[in-house]
Amino acid sequence: MYILGGTPVFKGKRVPVKTLFEYLEDNYSLKEFLECFPSVTREMARRVLERSEAALLAPA
Repeated sequence: MYILGGTPVFKGKRVPVKTLFEYLEDNYSLKEFLECFPSVTREMARRVLERSEAALLAPA
């Protein structure tokens, strides 16, 4: 993840990471998100989800 104007975005892209989570919260699939944002690869999205999961499950 990178920061653009104070907002976390996908590496080398202008797509906010928050957008991925908003799509998933609204019951869109990862495939649908990737179709709407073709500059984001499946691997990029997977990496963000894995890192987010690790951060949430890490001991405090």
